[in-house]
Amino acid sequence: MTEYSIIPFAHQKAKTWPGGTTTELFIFPATAEYPLRNFRFRISTATVETESSEFTILSGISRQLMVLSGATVLHHEGHPSSYLGRFDAATFEGDWKTSSVGRCTDFNLMTSGNTSGALSALTVQKGQDVTYFFREHHTFVFFYLFSGETSLLINKQTDTLHQGDLLVFQQPVINALTFSSIEDCELVVCEIENASL
Repeated sequence: MTEYSIIPFAHQKAKTWPGGTTTELFIFPATAEYPLRNFRFRISTATVETESSEFTILSGISRQLMVLSGATVLHHEGHPSSYLGRFDAATFEGDWKTSSVGRCTDFNLMTSGNTSGALSALTVQKGQDVTYFFREHHTFVFFYLFSGETSLLINKQTDTLHQGDLLVFQQPVINALTFSSIEDCELVVCEIENASL
C-alpha cells in the first residue's frame, strides 16, 4: 500500500522576511531547523513584494527557485544572471552573492550534502486527466497545488487537493498517479534523491 500524506494549506504558517512573506512547506529530517542549517532538504514558498531584494548567504546549500507568478531577474555576482517568468526555474549555490529584481511568488528548494532534487510544473485543465509516472530512485516526491482543485485516486481511495495543499510521498512504491482536474490546476512537482538518513 502506498503511504502518503496531505499537508493542508490551513496548517501552513507564513512568516515575514524583509522582502515579503515565506512559508515552510516541508523540512527533512523533521527535527531540523532552518536557522541551524541542519536539514538535508527544505521546500518553501515566498512572496517578493519589494522591487529588489538580497538573498541570505547559505554556505553549503544548493538552491533551486521557480517563479509561480510575476517575474524576477536573479543576479549572481561572478555568475550569469537569470530571467525567470512563470514556471521558469534556476539553480544556484547558496554561497553566491545573489540579488533579485522584480515582484513575484516563488517556490524554493534547498538541499545539502549529496541530497539533490528537481522542480517542474504540471498544468491540468478543468475536466482533464494527467498522469505522473514515478521513478524508483526518488526518496520523496511532492506535489504542491499552486492554484485550482483536483481529485486523485490512491489505494482505491479518492482524495481532493485544494489550492495551497501539499501532497507528500516518501519512498513511493506507486507506479503512477492520475490527477483529475475539478478546476484548472497548476502544480509544482518536487522530486528528491538521496535524502535517507
